[in-house]
Amino acid sequence: MFTSSPNRIRAAALAGLSTLALGVGLSAHARAEDQSASDTAPAPTEDGVTEVVVFAPLRDSQAAALREQRNADNLVSVIASDTVGRFPDQNSAAALSRLPAVAVQRDQGQERYIQVRGAPNRWTSVSFDGVPVIGVDEGGSGRAFRFDAVPAVILQSLAVNKSLTPDLPAEAVVAQIDLRTYSPFNRKGFDVQGEAGLGQMELGGGEQRQGSLRGTWSNGTFGVMAAVSHYRREQVTDNREFSYDSKGIATFDARNYLLVRENNGASLGFEWRPAEGHELFLKWVSSEFKDDEERNHYTFQLSSALSGTRTATGGDLVGVPVRSTTEFGEYRTKNELTTLGGDHSFNEGWNLSWRANVTKMTNDTYLPLLLQNQMLNPLLRASLSYRVDDPNFPTVSLYKTVSGPTAGTYARGEAIKTLDQGAFDFNIGLPIISNIKADSWTFKSDLTREMDNWTFKGGYQHDHREIEGNTMNQPTVLLTALLPRIGQSDLKAANYVTGKAWDTGFPLGITLNYLDNKKLRTDFEASLAKLAAAGLYNPATIIDPTSLYDITENLGAVYGMGKYSWAGGQVVFGARAEHMKQRIAGFTKSGTSITPLVVDNDYTDVFPSVNAKFDLSEKLVVRGAIQRGIARPSFGAIRTGASINDTSTPGTISGGNPYLKPEYTWGGDASLEYYLSSDSVVSAGVFYRKVDNLLYDSKTRITDDRYDANGVDRTGYDFTSTLNGSNGKLYGLELNYQQTFQTLPSPFDGLGFSGNLALLDGEFDTPARKGAPFPGTSKTIVNTSVSYEKYGVSARLSYQWRDDWADTLGGLGLGSGGDEYRKAYGNLDLSLRYALNKNLTLFADASNLTDETYIAFEGDESHPSEVEQIGRRFMAGLRFNY
Repeated sequence: MFTSSPNRIRAAALAGLSTLALGVGLSAHARAEDQSASDTAPAPTEDGVTEVVVFAPLRDSQAAALREQRNADNLVSVIASDTVGRFPDQNSAAALSRLPAVAVQRDQGQERYIQVRGAPNRWTSVSFDGVPVIGVDEGGSGRAFRFDAVPAVILQSLAVNKSLTPDLPAEAVVAQIDLRTYSPFNRKGFDVQGEAGLGQMELGGGEQRQGSLRGTWSNGTFGVMAAVSHYRREQVTDNREFSYDSKGIATFDARNYLLVRENNGASLGFEWRPAEGHELFLKWVSSEFKDDEERNHYTFQLSSALSGTRTATGGDLVGVPVRSTTEFGEYRTKNELTTLGGDHSFNEGWNLSWRANVTKMTNDTYLPLLLQNQMLNPLLRASLSYRVDDPNFPTVSLYKTVSGPTAGTYARGEAIKTLDQGAFDFNIGLPIISNIKADSWTFKSDLTREMDNWTFKGGYQHDHREIEGNTMNQPTVLLTALLPRIGQSDLKAANYVTGKAWDTGFPLGITLNYLDNKKLRTDFEASLAKLAAAGLYNPATIIDPTSLYDITENLGAVYGMGKYSWAGGQVVFGARAEHMKQRIAGFTKSGTSITPLVVDNDYTDVFPSVNAKFDLSEKLVVRGAIQRGIARPSFGAIRTGASINDTSTPGTISGGNPYLKPEYTWGGDASLEYYLSSDSVVSAGVFYRKVDNLLYDSKTRITDDRYDANGVDRTGYDFTSTLNGSNGKLYGLELNYQQTFQTLPSPFDGLGFSGNLALLDGEFDTPARKGAPFPGTSKTIVNTSVSYEKYGVSARLSYQWRDDWADTLGGLGLGSGGDEYRKAYGNLDLSLRYALNKNLTLFADASNLTDETYIAFEGDESHPSEVEQIGRRFMAGLRFNY
């Protein structure tokens, strides 16, 4: 199933060498006077009793997580906060990726989305402390929750529910993830924990820094908790992108991004136990992701050369136009959650829990792009020859373009060493803006009755959501034509070229320098302000009305379930009914005519489920589950906004599809779990999901009067939007092994191992295609790590790998090309901790040790569409606990 590659061979070698070095170092550190399993020497207490302090946070947290997994009513995987702290993970997506069958989607090397069992990320729902939350992505392109906005250190644990019980939201096809915040009742008295770290990015030498502080106090009756966290890195991203035609490479991009990314989080909690069996709490969580991005980007438009030849292996061209794309853009994602709740136990086995939550989320994007073109004067263009010895890295040689022997012809002149980054004669500005706001109010209550072998539970939940925003669109401002009308010269790229060469590890054959993107943006904005004052530019028209949407959702749910337990196991069964009322408002546009359009959706669904657990012995557990679930379309996909062309034959409509049906699933799970000890397990599981109404992008015909207006009948128009497919199926096998080897002779009793393997597959049908692959589904996902914990040392070498997966589908009726795939890659990380004493711990983290290159390709690896690298990352610092 696996084939060797330089990256995987290098990863294996690094893993072996690191483990050998770790073992040798620890053996030398072993103290002769203590060869026991304890990690610190005995210390006498005030009354003369010897107290043994054991430093084993990894084992303790693993044992707690496995205990919860063993006792759960459903199939669940858990990772605890102490384990998170031993990985080099700055956000919750990276932490979750350590669990079985969980893959991560990265943006410029940083973990962002979670794909459980290889399924599309929209099939996984998220809750904070049991309260469901929805995600908002750039332009409303998905409901998927962005985990990069949630720092891992503000959480107590993270749970992945792979099978559903009726008390969990049904909006989860493959998994429901619960992010749990820290409770002050975990420790009595004062407790302060924190860390400070500093590091470096290998590519570009940018700074990494992180810090966190969490304080709690509890007297058993009242508790308070406050936490803050910060992570920041200055990153260079190397990037190449390609497009193709019948002659080979049509265009290729040389890109280099300068990023400053931050994750900030804060949490505040109050908990009160006024009487035995009663607890009230108030929790507030705020998190944000900030990304300031400078783009340096040159597109070599080989297919538009004035003359010359191109083949699959190279070419010689005269007059190749180059386009420059520059920006200093800002991305912001913010989440703020406030939850008031209570848990109450009464006589005769009655229990009541309730939650009231307000969640506010925003996603703002500001991309003031400047496109600089070579359109008017062919002599500004460079001539070039290029070779494609490595399809990922074409190398070029540049020459001047000179006038040919006859009028109107051009030829290759003398060789030049670098691209003239000021040789542009036409500028277009694109002040792109997207602002999305999602406010939700949730109330839920659960009533439980325990009696003999039975437990009955019922509840109610209501979610009111208000979402408004706009999809991404590209307004254009012809700066070259407009700026002279206000007496201002054009924005010339030559005025912003710096003397600093790109930090890059990718071969190109020529040298490129960075632009001063920040100054360019300032001048661009000033020029727009002057054009607006002169009446030549209207900022109000930046956002196309057809991209706007205003959506209100009211989701009401009731459920009932019963659990019957006996000496050898239990069965949990019941059903959840959900009623959705949805109002979608937007605008359609035909020519210059803009028409409001409102669509109301109203539907009710029932979601039954059964979860059974059989204790074949004290250590052996068998589970089985059957469930029905749902995934609702993204806000951008269901918007009513559409652009209409009545002049073509047939007419065309493109935009949202408010009549999309949700995706529905029936699925089954089965697993076998063998608990070797309190912190060790080996397990195997299988799952299957059948999905109806699969969402995909394509083109169809309008067959009703939904877009008729002003006396125009638009039946029969071509409609390009998101549509529903059919016959979806996703299935797989999950294997997991986790063990600490405490029975080995010292010093090897500190060793531990964890590894999991997921083998996945799936497909769906559309009217134009049968057996299309699910985007995001790698057929093989591997997570593995070797750890050591003894003598004050806690160390872990971990490796993650996933094979190729389809990222964007072609051939679905839009006339597009083949599918775009992401190439397999692996990440090797090393985490080291050394406890100076029970209060202070030194740490060092090294991430992406294999220096992975992330590659996308069309059809096969000889046609890469994107090649990207961010380099290794290193961090060291101090943790404290008092």
